[in-house]
Amino acid sequence: MENSTGRPTKKTVAVVGGGLVGALNACFFAKRGFNVEVFETREDIRQAKVVKGRSINLALSHRGRQALKQVGMEDKIVSQGIPMNSRMIHSVSGQQSQIPYGKKGQFILSVDRANLNKELLTEAETYPNTKLNFDHKLQDWSAETGQMTFARSDGSREQIKADLIVGCDGAFSAIRKQFLRRSRFNYSQTYIPHGYLELTMPSINGEFAMKPNHLHIWPRNTFMMIALPNMDKTFTCTLFMPFEEFEKITTGDEVIDFFQEYFPDAIPLIGVDALKTDYFRLPGQAMVSIKCSPYHIGDKCVLMGDAAHAVVPFYGQGMNAGFEDCIVFGEIMDQLNEDFSAVLPEYSRVRVPDDHAIADLAMYNYIEMRAHVNSKWFLFRKHVDNLLHFLMPKTIVPLYTMVTFTRTRYHKAVERWHWQDKVINRGLLFTATGAVVGGSYLLYKNPPDISKLIVPAEKMWDRLVALRTP
Repeated sequence: MENSTGRPTKKTVAVVGGGLVGALNACFFAKRGFNVEVFETREDIRQAKVVKGRSINLALSHRGRQALKQVGMEDKIVSQGIPMNSRMIHSVSGQQSQIPYGKKGQFILSVDRANLNKELLTEAETYPNTKLNFDHKLQDWSAETGQMTFARSDGSREQIKADLIVGCDGAFSAIRKQFLRRSRFNYSQTYIPHGYLELTMPSINGEFAMKPNHLHIWPRNTFMMIALPNMDKTFTCTLFMPFEEFEKITTGDEVIDFFQEYFPDAIPLIGVDALKTDYFRLPGQAMVSIKCSPYHIGDKCVLMGDAAHAVVPFYGQGMNAGFEDCIVFGEIMDQLNEDFSAVLPEYSRVRVPDDHAIADLAMYNYIEMRAHVNSKWFLFRKHVDNLLHFLMPKTIVPLYTMVTFTRTRYHKAVERWHWQDKVINRGLLFTATGAVVGGSYLLYKNPPDISKLIVPAEKMWDRLVALRTP
């Protein structure tokens, strides 16, 4: 396509959804010189009095940071986050113990979702070839022509034609509805039987109520509570629990009884009155995991972020995976000279197995967070994995390190994790077997004098009897 000067005009990219991935994508496409139009159903959150939507704190890690770095946003966003270098496990008795996330100096960042979204929208707006359109609800679109129809809140309609439509409109994507009508499109969604409820732990005398550089976890096997620090010195506490457990608690006193039994150390920090009222402010919110494939239709449309792969929030990778989508798409655009007819199918081929892998890992990590962290075997294996990683940093890499602190492809990380697990478990088995055989051999070669063992045993029995005698 050429303009009146004879120069080729840049194509128009319509990004549907002005959330985190949509706003970041706008920056990526604008940086490449495309004419970018962002369409968001809601009003501009930068002007909104009340920001609606999910507010689970976000954990920003390596993949997300790399994406922000490519549009010059990393340092700014990192400065607005709080480093968390370990999990802080709270037992029922109030005892606290740390499980580091990685090596010294490695951390994830607690960032505010709404603030990050505002910063990304503002950055997208700095590009002269980008236009943000709020209060635009997608009504219909054509995969053949790229024609799109939007409805406004005043009843009017608007049409636009795009060369590429990028669906970043979340787990309940309007763009994806067209995909569902097409042959050979795979789609599945799974609601987990647990919901989440958010509570706020206020600051005390202007300071954090708990140590801030940790992700605090109260694991209770079938449910758990976590707390992430905020820049205003508060913590956002999130209770994850089966819906039937939420429904059993119907009065303020029952809330306090429940917390007294399972989270007694949190009661004075959140506050009795706040607990009684905040618990009933909203019902438990649902969490869904969505998988689909392929992510594209022809050379006209592609899905990214939650529209392609909504995941439950237990690996802290939902946003990071969505941001990495932007990097991967950009890398393929470079390889294939921005030819959409080649780029889109290649993006689906490359990205689908990785996003399916992180969806499965997020499900697995919920069990780890609420149950396994209480297991002595789990903690022992963590120490073994970390020791082996220290001794053989290129051969043995813990799964969490691969997922959180590298850009190892998700499905490759899972494959390597299974292989490492098998090798380490066999090594531990051989070591234990060797110790038993070696000990037995030494006993056989140097049998102890039984008569010498009997006397100390008799003395010990006499002492025990003496202790029990009043």
